[in-house]
Parts: sequence; C-alpha cells; structure tokens
Amino acid sequence: MKKPYLLLFFFSITAIFAQKNFNKTREIAQAEMKASSGVVGFMANPNTANYDITYHKLEFTLNPTVKFITGKVTTTFTALSSMNTITFDFANQLTCSSVKKGSTNLTFVEDNNNQLIITLPSTMAAGTSATIEINYSGTPPSNGFDSFVQTTHNGSPVIWTLSEPFGARDWWPCKQDLNDKVNSIDVYITAPSQYIAVSNGVEPEAPVISGSNKTTHFHHGYPIPAYLIAVAVTNYSVYNQTAGTFPNEYPIINYIYPEDLASIQPDLDQTPAILELYSNLFEIYPFHNEKYGHAQFGWGGGMEHTTVSFMVGFDRQLIAHEMGHQWFGDKVTCGSWKDIWLNEGFATYLADLVIENFDGNEAFVADKQSMIDYITSATNGAVYLTDAQATNVDRIFSSRLSYDKGAMVLEMLRFKLGDAAFFQGLKNYLADPNLAYKYAVTADLQSHLEAVYGSSLTEFFNDWIYNQGYPTYTITAQNWGAGQAKFVVNQTQSDPSVTYFEMPIPVRVYGANGEQADLVLDNTYNGEEIIKNVPFTITSVEFDPDRHIIAKNSTVTLGNQNFDLNNAIAIYPNPATDAVHIQMPTSSTLEKVTVYNNLGQKIMENSSLDFSVSSLATGVHYIDVQTAEGTFHKKFIKK
Repeated sequence: MKKPYLLLFFFSITAIFAQKNFNKTREIAQAEMKASSGVVGFMANPNTANYDITYHKLEFTLNPTVKFITGKVTTTFTALSSMNTITFDFANQLTCSSVKKGSTNLTFVEDNNNQLIITLPSTMAAGTSATIEINYSGTPPSNGFDSFVQTTHNGSPVIWTLSEPFGARDWWPCKQDLNDKVNSIDVYITAPSQYIAVSNGVEPEAPVISGSNKTTHFHHGYPIPAYLIAVAVTNYSVYNQTAGTFPNEYPIINYIYPEDLASIQPDLDQTPAILELYSNLFEIYPFHNEKYGHAQFGWGGGMEHTTVSFMVGFDRQLIAHEMGHQWFGDKVTCGSWKDIWLNEGFATYLADLVIENFDGNEAFVADKQSMIDYITSATNGAVYLTDAQATNVDRIFSSRLSYDKGAMVLEMLRFKLGDAAFFQGLKNYLADPNLAYKYAVTADLQSHLEAVYGSSLTEFFNDWIYNQGYPTYTITAQNWGAGQAKFVVNQTQSDPSVTYFEMPIPVRVYGANGEQADLVLDNTYNGEEIIKNVPFTITSVEFDPDRHIIAKNSTVTLGNQNFDLNNAIAIYPNPATDAVHIQMPTSSTLEKVTVYNNLGQKIMENSSLDFSVSSLATGVHYIDVQTAEGTFHKKFIKK
C-alpha cells in the first residue's frame, strides 16, 4: 500500500521541480531577448548580398579596464555577381582608419547608416575572390544590444561580447545576415598579459608575450555566422574536463571567474554526461575536433557561441539549453528569424530530454505540463513568425511561442512519428550536406521528418507551426460489447486560424481490478467515433496522462455502461460516395445486409461489412443489418 502523504510529498516536489525549470526557461528567453533589444526595424542588408565570405582573420587589441577596441579584420570573399564596391555592416560609432588590398590602399566611406562601403580597385567578376584588410578602432555603442560590454566582477575588469542577432557590427566590420557563414576564422586577441582571453575554437599554439601584453590565437575551422563569433577577456580561472570516448575524445575548457569556481564546479561536472546524452540521441558533438566549454560573463542568461557557451549562472538546464544549440542553432542555424524555433524550440526540448533521461518520466511529465500551461495562457500565437514579427525582438524571443511551444511541437512530432522515426529524422536533418554547418528553414525539417514517416506532415505543420492556438477536447467513452470500447471525439479551437487540429490523442483506460491500458485515438474530424479493443470493462478514463500534446481543459467522460447493440452498429462514411463500412462489436456476427432505395425497393444484398455503393443513385438509402441478435435498421446518404 502506498502511503498518501508520501505520494503527496512526491507530487509536491515534482511540481516544485517543474516550476523551477519553467521559470528558468523564461529567464533564458528573457535574457536572450534583452540582449537583442534594438532589432526592431532592422532588415536584412541588401548591400551585403552580392558576396560570400570564406575566411576572416580577426585581430583585436583589448584592455578590460577600458571600453575600447582596436582591430584589424582581414577578409577573403568571393563575388556572387559583378561588383565594384563591397559593403560591410559597421557601427557608426567605430572609425575606419585604412583599407588595403595587398599593398594598395582603397578608398572607403562610412555612410552614417552603419555601413562601411569600400571601392574596389577594379571590377570583380562573379566567381572571383579577393582579400582585403580593414583597420579600425573606437568605443562600441551601447544601443540596447549589449553586444560589447566592459564591466567588473568582484572588483576585476572584464570585457565580453554578445552579438545575437545583429550586434556583431557594433564591434567589428562584418556581414551579419542569415545567408552566409564564414568557412573558418582565426582570432588574435592582444590584451595585458595578466588576463586570459577566450574565443571560438582552439589555441593552435601557446600565447605570445610581448612586453606587458599577451596575444592569444584561436582557430575555428567550421563554418560560423557572424553573431556566433565572440571574445572575452578577464582574470579567468581555467577548469578542464574531457568528453567523448576514444578515439573521439575532446576537451571541455571552462573559463570561470576565480571567486566563483568552487561553487560552480559541481554544476560544470554535469557537462560530460549531457554531451554524451546528446551524442547518443543525435550524433557526436559537431565540433569535437576542437573543444566545448563555457565562459562566464555578466549577462543574466546564456549565449551559445560556437564551442564556448557564455553564461553567468551555471545550472543544469541552462548548461543543457546552450549546449543543445551546438547541434541546433550552431551546426544547423535558422535561415531566418521567422524560423527561430529551429534554434530555440530545439534547445528547450533538448534540455527537457535531459530531465527525461536523468530524472525520470514523472519529472518530464511535470515539466511538459508547465510548458502546456504557459502556452495555453493565451489563446493565439504561432510558432512560425510573420515578416513583421521577425523585426520585433519581443516576438522573436517569445518564451511562450519560440521556446515552449516550439519544444512541445517537437514532443508532439515525436509522439506522432514514434521515437525511432523521430530521432532518425533529426539525425538525417543534422547530416544533410545542404544543411550541415549551413542554414535551414522549417520546410527543411518537415521534409526530413516526412521522409522517415512515409506520409505528409503538411496538415500537422499548418495546424501546429504556421497557424495559431490549441484545441480543447471533449471525449466520451463507452464500453462497447465484449472486449471493445467506443470513443466519440469533439474539439473546439482557441483561434479561428485552425479549423481542426488533427492529432493522435493518447488516453489511458482503467478497470475495476487494477487493469490499465494506453490507447491512441487517431482523430481527424469532429464527432469522430473510434472503436478500440480493450480486454476489460472500463471504469475510468484519463486524457493524455504523459502530456504529449498541447491542449487545455480537455475532458474524457465514461458514458452509459449498458450495452446497446442498435447504437453500436453504425454506417460510415455517411454520406458516402464509393464504399461504406458497417461498424459493429466483435461479439456480434453479421448474417446479411440488404439495401433499399427511398421507394422501399430492394436494390442490393450481401454478407460483407464492406461493400461498394458507387453504382447507387444519389439520395437516401436504407439498410437492414441482420445479425444473430436481430435485424437493425439504418440509413445512409449516397453523394
């Protein structure tokens, strides 16, 4: 016997755990949103669309005591069309001192529209490549992005960057639209020698000390968008770990404020296990030839800079969220801000998978319930953004829609497809050479999931991703003869953009002697009657006990227990065009079916539950269903 107070204690702890994780997801979203404030009104820059960047050499001189940057950016690019000038995104507050192509000085203009426009020495034909060097300096702006911050921690100075989505231009000349990834980068950070510098990738050689300064070189050999390039400089303590298994071991390098290392270390010690989980579920860590790690900074959330996630507090869900981005967001990056859920919904769901695998199903269910409650706290809202919403930072980083609803849509796809097809589809998505280390849009994910599912998912994506709201189900159940039960499914929608949410519905049925069975009702229309085999008499029914689907205030009621054979026999589809089926309990035996027209004339006779009506005239027809228990009279309409 289970003691009630122990059960209540368990559910109380589970609820507290779910609420903690629910609040953490909102904190992550709000921090990422705040980091991007200022995106409103920014559109993709058409002046940077005519070239492809293949390489950056980024040389920065920084002193964490001063908010100032001196930089030299050497860029190799290929013309996509004939071009006489090249334009970079470049903050008005920065000053370019020179531009060179080889030994030739080039003319340039800073146009007060956050652009650096460089005149090339001659016209470049499409397909040709060139390398230019830009020297600049200045105080990066504080315009709401917080993309370049100079501050202190425990009295020590620190500089860190956070560029998502459009803040890279605040501290270096770049191309920051979601249409180009730099094939590889080398980053050289020169700073006073007492400080430790951090960036993407690995250090190919030891730092070089020159006088009072030290230059640290990082190389990142994977394609990377501008917003994921980052630097930080302060008096870090370095905590090293190892992940992976031979021969694919790789380092985890953590850069932590020295005053916090002792308290943070137990949280960091969870990192290898999470990396192993994600590698087992999806594929080996995408940047395993380099490193993974963390760098502490002064923001209230986290940022998934490739190979080194920046964060201030270190708890398991935040570590899991930012790490999840290394697969979904860094390796495969959303191809527009309308598709931001491909980054944030996935990272949220991967953190949920950590709960499922490390804490068990009860904690996972409680976490999903918290997300469902938040998603359904408003009646509208789609996962996918409109063009107008994609310039609104509050909407891009909506914790309710981009994060939680995006995550729950993935849970629904997993339930609909089954684990094997769902995870294989995601593996194929990550491995697709047209997407891997490149950009993806929602249609790319759909096509990969359809390929393993074997059927169209257009209805699902229209209902749950492109359109708005959620359903409320009203389901009645009835014991329906020996070994069967009938369910009648009705649904209302919270938003008129969806006429009907088609989704398999999980229910759990219980018997008087402790029997239990999980059923799935494949529901596609309102009022649908679904017969299921149940090897016991149902005494109660529970709707979606494991919280697989987004729904609110849904109910399942157990109807009249008395078996009524006349009501148990049904004709469908009704109206019909080509064929009909007679639905009846398995305990009854069909003897004969007779069909009459509306004049009472017999026009057909057979002994099958399925028969063609294509030859019948349109209009009302009557059927006598003869069984061992008697004859039952039905009617149907031929269309």
